[in-house]
Amino acid sequence: MLATGCRLNEALTACWSQIDQDKRVWRIPASNSKSKRMRPVPLNETALGVINQLTTEGTYEHLFINKKTKKPYVNIAKVWAKLRLKAGLPHLRLHDLRHQAASNLINSGATLFIVQAILGHSDPSVTQRYSHLSIKTLNDASDNASAIIENAKNVKSQEKVAA
Repeated sequence: MLATGCRLNEALTACWSQIDQDKRVWRIPASNSKSKRMRPVPLNETALGVINQLTTEGTYEHLFINKKTKKPYVNIAKVWAKLRLKAGLPHLRLHDLRHQAASNLINSGATLFIVQAILGHSDPSVTQRYSHLSIKTLNDASDNASAIIENAKNVKSQEKVAA
């Protein structure tokens, strides 16, 4: 979820037939998408690493299978509670991973339009609520503006000297 920005239900219902590792895309079918439209989700190296660690391909239809029941997960609340406590993040919600994925995309330079497409939002205002700029990204933008100002000052100084 952190690597793709997908929703919990999309991850739990993911099937091997939807994954194209060669083209690095996961095609979430309309039936599993909140927008009720097929959505292609790019698979980055982290997502592919998770997929490659799974042992369900060729044996099961779904990616994520409960080892005890041999059926796809329908709820991971207990497992999630254990994982977040072990990680020292007792208040982290699963949906926070989707927000963080959006923020990671924005802070890496992706446009709001690209983030909207990856997350499958129909309204850009929803994407804006999900995407949080880091102080580093804001500082970098401010530094770029400062460099433009300084460059303009230097050009003006050089023009005066040349005159």
